[in-house]
Amino acid sequence: MPNSFTNPNSLCTIDELEKLLYAPCVRILDGSFFLPNSGRNPHDGYVQAHIPGARFFDIDQICDLTNPLPHMLPTAEAFATAVGALGIGNADRVIVYDQPGSFAAARVWWTFQVFGHANVAVVDGGLPAWIAAGLPVSDTCLAIEPVEYTACFDGSKVRGRADVLAAISNPSLQIVDNRPASRYAGRDPEPRPTTRRGHVPGSHSLPFGEFLDAGRHGAWRPKSELTAAFARAGIDPSRPMIAYCGSGVSACTTAFAAHLLGFDTVSVYDGSWSEWGNSDAAPVEQ
Repeated sequence: MPNSFTNPNSLCTIDELEKLLYAPCVRILDGSFFLPNSGRNPHDGYVQAHIPGARFFDIDQICDLTNPLPHMLPTAEAFATAVGALGIGNADRVIVYDQPGSFAAARVWWTFQVFGHANVAVVDGGLPAWIAAGLPVSDTCLAIEPVEYTACFDGSKVRGRADVLAAISNPSLQIVDNRPASRYAGRDPEPRPTTRRGHVPGSHSLPFGEFLDAGRHGAWRPKSELTAAFARAGIDPSRPMIAYCGSGVSACTTAFAAHLLGFDTVSVYDGSWSEWGNSDAAPVEQ
């Protein structure tokens, strides 16, 4: 499946991962994340069962802990310290999976891209696909030797509230909402406290689940189906986009899907609806 993509090396199959399991200069990360109302703890899940040799990348800790918004990007210095503590060097290939399938791994992939680490891949189907293939899991957390890591922040991949406000009146920019359609329409509440429901005016609804195949453990859909998903939402992936969601996690699926198709055209609104939905100065449509 990945061979049909323009950037196939960014997607790692289960067969490929099995061969790379103990390869030097390869670091496997569990980048799992669950919504606050799910009742699930990603670190607990990692401790109970993970791909052998994997380290845990905590989206809620490798972030700006001084910001009241959830898991906002850390500084380059903080990212470098955290990644170095995971034993990851600048020359390493990073391969990320998550426990539900693929969507949270895309956030970790994007975060590494933001800080200048291009050699990162997402495991197609994540832990469910690994287990379905009959491959072993571990409950042993390895001792990690810290290494030096250097991060370089690329601000072109990140957008703030002011950027989204400006994009509303800029026809050259496409705004993409990756939340479920019911939240886009304002019918269902957000999983976090917000004062308003709805969506950014003029944004295109493209729920992140459109990119993933539930019948294949949440693996990424083939090139033709990703292309069709963008088209159904009225989006041209070759043109610049700003993607948002509830808190900047599933928005990264738009960046990853476009990247697979050969388009690095997506920047992510990191604050997403957690910020926009609580800002009286930010316009809302339903």
